[in-house]
Amino acid sequence: MKNLFIAMLLSLGMATDLSAQTFDMTKAQPAYTDALGYGYDVVKLPTKNSANKGFFFSAKVPDGNYKVTVTIGSKKKAGNTVVRAENRRLLLEATPTKKRELKTFSFIVNKRSTRINDKMKVLIKPREKEYLNWDNRLTLEFNGPLPVVTAIKIEPADASVRTIFLCGNSTVVDQNKEPWASWGQMIPRWFDDKVSISNHAESGLTAGTFLAGNRLDKILSMMKKGDYVVCEFGHNDQKERRAGDGAWYNYTHNLKIFIDRVRKAGGEIIFVTPTQRRSFDEAHKHINETHGEYPDAMRFVAKKNNVAVIELHDMTRTFFETLGYEDSKRALVHYPAHTFPGQEKAFADNTHFNTYGAYEVAKMVVMGMKQIGLPVIEHLRADWKDYNPAQPDDWKTFKWYDAPLYENVKPDGN
Repeated sequence: MKNLFIAMLLSLGMATDLSAQTFDMTKAQPAYTDALGYGYDVVKLPTKNSANKGFFFSAKVPDGNYKVTVTIGSKKKAGNTVVRAENRRLLLEATPTKKRELKTFSFIVNKRSTRINDKMKVLIKPREKEYLNWDNRLTLEFNGPLPVVTAIKIEPADASVRTIFLCGNSTVVDQNKEPWASWGQMIPRWFDDKVSISNHAESGLTAGTFLAGNRLDKILSMMKKGDYVVCEFGHNDQKERRAGDGAWYNYTHNLKIFIDRVRKAGGEIIFVTPTQRRSFDEAHKHINETHGEYPDAMRFVAKKNNVAVIELHDMTRTFFETLGYEDSKRALVHYPAHTFPGQEKAFADNTHFNTYGAYEVAKMVVMGMKQIGLPVIEHLRADWKDYNPAQPDDWKTFKWYDAPLYENVKPDGN
């Protein structure tokens, strides 16, 4: 019976090492089903007429970190391939291959479900039920001008891999659909296969609702000693109006809960001050301070408890002011009607980033990690170049290949 099972795996192009799953993408692969546990997913199967438009491929795996090794290119044709995971997490930018040229890359992808234990689960929002982040499988997206994939290998990551857990709101979350994006889904691009990014942020959350939804409990159930927990809150917290709310009571109290629980579990906590909103003064020269006392309250708690702070509030102010009143729209979801499928009205969102803006902000967070001296920066990829928000990348030359998934409703929060 065992030999028959192994023969079946070989015939399907899968590995016989049951601790790893290897897929020969030069052979026909099925559509994903839970019963089968792997296959093309999310959108219809690639065909001869649609193969150049990208595809998704999933494998059913337990929660945890996985080393994903992808071989792109083909003996038969040239290609140019982008690799992303789960909710559009960027792993590899467009990478050309000549005919008969193969290139192999490895990444760490964190997979999770809502389950914490037999009695507890993450209380996700209804919209999150369609996310690729909270299901029972690891999903890869292959995109680009001409995506060509020869092989995929998925195996449990080594125990030495450090995980950076992200906590926050719509400016951090892995946005599920175009044209929305956040820095949390861009930052995996800059780390090698010794670092995992596990993004638990969600649109509309405050520090308090993050805790109430059992999201920190989920993080602590997966965290090991020496991992990082990075928290950016403030956007939505300032809109809470219940008794006891405010920057200097409820907000600081909740931040202290993060500190105490993460440290008790052996993790290292990092604070990130909130990204600026695109709110210029009357002269269209300088950014208005719209977050009230919340950035200072975070700094106060951090100083009192010896927590390192990444000053994203200051860096995004410099970024917007450098781009200027008009070009700063290019970093946010500002698009005329009919730019995207089903978009009947113009987008003019001054809080939520598009892919270019999210890509730039992710670089700011990496620079913040360097400035506070996190050891994990030893695992930045070889092509990393230090970033200055006063000298941002040119939005005109930034290239993103849209996933075939669109959303015309803005994320929760503002």
